[in-house]
Amino acid sequence: MNDDYVLNQVREAFKSAFEIDPALVTLNTSASDIPGWDSVGHLSLASNLEQTFGISLDVDELIEMENVREIVRIVSAKIGKNV
Repeated sequence: MNDDYVLNQVREAFKSAFEIDPALVTLNTSASDIPGWDSVGHLSLASNLEQTFGISLDVDELIEMENVREIVRIVSAKIGKNV
């Protein structure tokens, strides 16, 4: 799976977690760009990502997920190991 596929799926997770237009989510999107991306929103997003990709995220990964670029990097690494 390539990063474009991962990014599109991440956009859908954002849509579910924050009820926003997925087109607003880019690799440069960070928490300050998304209303509701606070600590509770972050957990909701993480849960959506875990369900979407069939992965488990550990605490260190959750902390690193400060922007979409990092989310795509972490998820890509996770699913790469699962293939």
